[in-house]
Amino acid sequence: MQFALHHAVAAVGGLGGVVHLTGPWEGSEPRLVVVDGLPEAEARGFHERIVGRAGPRPGDGKTDGKHSAPEGGGWVPAPEAAHGGVADHAEVAGVLVVPLATPRRVLGTLSVICLRPPEPAEREPLTEIASVVSERLGRSLSADHVASPPAWPARAHTSPLSEAVRSVSVGSWDWNIRTGELRYDVQATRVLGMEPHETVVRIGSWVDLVHPDDLPWVMADTEEAIRTRSLYGVEYRIRRPDGTTGWVQSRGRVIPGDDGRPGHLVGTVWDTTRTRVARDAVDDALRHMTDGFLAVDSEWRIMFVNAEADRALGPVPATGDRLLWDLPAGRAPGFEDACRRAVAENTPAGVDLRPSADGRWYHLRLVPVPQGLTVYSTDITEARRRDAERERAARESAEQSAHIARLTGALAEAITKEDVVRATAEHVLRPFGAARMAIITLAGGSAGVVGSLGYSAGEPAALWAQGEGASPLTDTAGSRVPLFLGSPAEYRRRYPRSAGTMTGVGDRSWAFLPLVVSGRVTGCCLLAFPVQDAPRSADRSVLAALCGLIAQALERARLYDAEHERAQELQRGLLPQHLPTVPAVDTAACYLPADRRLDIGGDWYDVIPLSAERAALVIGDVMGHGLSEAATMGRLRTAVRTLSELELPPDEILTHLNDLVSELGDDFYATCLYAVYDPTSRMCDFASAGHLPPVVVRPDGTAHVPRVPANAPLGAATPPFDVLRAEVPDGSLLALFTDGLVEARGHDIDDSVDRFTRLLAASARRDDRDDAPTAEDGGLDALCDALVTSLTATLRNRRDDAALLLARTHALTSENVAVWPLSAEATAASRAREMIRGQLTRWGLEDLVMTTELVVSELVANVVRHAQEPVTLRLLRGRSLVCEVSDGSLTTPHVRRAADTDEGGRGLQLVSALTHRWGARYSVAGKTIWTEQPLPEDQAP
Repeated sequence: MQFALHHAVAAVGGLGGVVHLTGPWEGSEPRLVVVDGLPEAEARGFHERIVGRAGPRPGDGKTDGKHSAPEGGGWVPAPEAAHGGVADHAEVAGVLVVPLATPRRVLGTLSVICLRPPEPAEREPLTEIASVVSERLGRSLSADHVASPPAWPARAHTSPLSEAVRSVSVGSWDWNIRTGELRYDVQATRVLGMEPHETVVRIGSWVDLVHPDDLPWVMADTEEAIRTRSLYGVEYRIRRPDGTTGWVQSRGRVIPGDDGRPGHLVGTVWDTTRTRVARDAVDDALRHMTDGFLAVDSEWRIMFVNAEADRALGPVPATGDRLLWDLPAGRAPGFEDACRRAVAENTPAGVDLRPSADGRWYHLRLVPVPQGLTVYSTDITEARRRDAERERAARESAEQSAHIARLTGALAEAITKEDVVRATAEHVLRPFGAARMAIITLAGGSAGVVGSLGYSAGEPAALWAQGEGASPLTDTAGSRVPLFLGSPAEYRRRYPRSAGTMTGVGDRSWAFLPLVVSGRVTGCCLLAFPVQDAPRSADRSVLAALCGLIAQALERARLYDAEHERAQELQRGLLPQHLPTVPAVDTAACYLPADRRLDIGGDWYDVIPLSAERAALVIGDVMGHGLSEAATMGRLRTAVRTLSELELPPDEILTHLNDLVSELGDDFYATCLYAVYDPTSRMCDFASAGHLPPVVVRPDGTAHVPRVPANAPLGAATPPFDVLRAEVPDGSLLALFTDGLVEARGHDIDDSVDRFTRLLAASARRDDRDDAPTAEDGGLDALCDALVTSLTATLRNRRDDAALLLARTHALTSENVAVWPLSAEATAASRAREMIRGQLTRWGLEDLVMTTELVVSELVANVVRHAQEPVTLRLLRGRSLVCEVSDGSLTTPHVRRAADTDEGGRGLQLVSALTHRWGARYSVAGKTIWTEQPLPEDQAP
């Protein structure tokens, strides 16, 4: 009963407990018989309040059988249970009372003082303990107790005291240590199973009664008590003369003789067989539980351990202090801290550990009790193995999902077939353990390798030519089902004609995955593995799903290639493929689309040769990018070239372009920068419609940004447009660019323009700094590419098309320019021919004298006849010979067809026939009629 009460206190984590039992007669008062974890004085102080709170009062007589298995017991809150004892403490929540009852009557109560109200699940162990104790106690009382007390006085020569002594079965004995004589009373002979007259015997008779297995330690304890004169107490087995065996307990003390030496050892003895059997039954139940159970006292000494706990936590030392920390589990990391923390906080705790070398895992439930700590161990190795398998499966599933997600993302970004092959190799080979890979497409009955890794060129496609139905590729394409060959032997058995090619390079298994798009087979993905029976069955379904993604990506790449080719053709038609050669400037340009999948946008540039060796530099940007913007850009570029051929000034060209864009609708806007460089005057006219200003780097390496009036973009501007005229020295570098080159999300455009200006200036100075790309090897083209690469690498979030146009200026020297003023007299033509003849002779162009004299005569005669002063004649020697006649009239010359009888009207026809080209341009002061004649190859300046 003491052990059962200790186990009950531990089960609910109580502070302590008590057991009350009643007498065998009706109406007897319950008495405190067992105390656990409490001073007995305090335990007696509150038992009267708790006895009647859990159902029928002990000793109330017969029951209806319901109290043999009470459901949960009775709960007495702390205020009602308090009676000046432990229950008065603030931390005590109340008392849990469980009846000890048999179907015939209530025998008593088992009460546990709790620090908190127990949960229903925690009450169940108390019910089981009470049931076992009640059953054992009921059998014991039915065998020992006599009828009810009213029958006792009827017996002759008895008294209640003597009957009580007989019912308790406690005898006394006296052993004369010096003589060996041993005296028993009658009750002691009954306990030992001796005859009633055997009250005086020798000590040897008692030794014969002790069970041989217990005799060594019983004699040792007896000698120790005599030697140290300490209290004597032993419990041992006896073999009675009638052949039965039982347990007895002896208590005694040493009485010294007159000489002070031990003379007698006197004491009592009583039968503990039934108590021992009941205790052994509980011990056996705990010892053979499937879960381990271990109990330690407040000094961490092991008081009890069953077989399962001994196996799980380690063997308990047979000698010594038997401390908990001496076990293998006690040395496991975290175990001691968890035990001490549970006791210090008086709160149950749990910990998982692997204390033994067999690798098994145990869950330890640490339950503090008033006398120490109880430890319950449960083998969770299989549970952890299942959890580990689930975690591994979940991890593999997550990894596969991650592989699929990464491959899906990579394939979504793949544009070309090469991108698809690269993404497949990166996200399929290593994750699935493949060594080689090839993607084969089928078209028109023939196979072609899109890309491979680890195969030689054409090797996978050669499998297709092994004969119809005789290769894994044809079988895979015909069945549309993945084909897996797990070993070279299987490959040779099924496909002997192609096995020699595929099995002789170290591969041990293969996977042929069909690529199916819109119900048709477009190819096959071949994977080769260095081990047999690969891939795993779990990976095969994943690969089958991935090949669908690969097929879709390849189809998108095929469509992209076709669209990209058409877009490139359109782009080539809209942008100049080769910039014209203009003596006034050396040029280079670069275009970078924002959407590399389309490779087309709305930015454009152009270099337009003008009369008098001048050159027009144009750059523009239609807002947005795509086919629609590219079409608008083409219209604008065509319009610019047409207007430039009319020799219109920059502001008028922008005015016409603004009208053109306005007619396209409210959603169309464009920016444009138009510059005209005159190599004779070294002046450049700039006109802008919402565009970024250019950057000019002078020959000395200094760079600046001209303050070109921005005006509004085309489609939103209100003409007229402002024009800036600025001097550009010979050898200067001009950079015209769109905002996509310097603008990106998260970057200030002014800072980007400053960076571009510094890079351009550094390149012009031809220094050797690392951050200054130069064009010493490839000229302006290399410089243009280097600038774009440097800027786009910095601006990674660029979202717009980018265009860059570079031009290095070359001025005409005074030796190549001749200017003469003329009068509007009839002799002007003669004087003009004379000056022309002399200048061409000095330039070594005698072969052009006659033709040039005729052209100048017609132009001067036309001016004298129809125009007004001032009249100026100018000759320019550049890539061609330019002859200009200027006057103050705005009259437009026209070529007309002269009749056979007309005396005039053939002058301009003659000019057109004798020159390469001719035209007229206008200015505020009047007009200029110009002609161009090609120079001999060896006469160019």
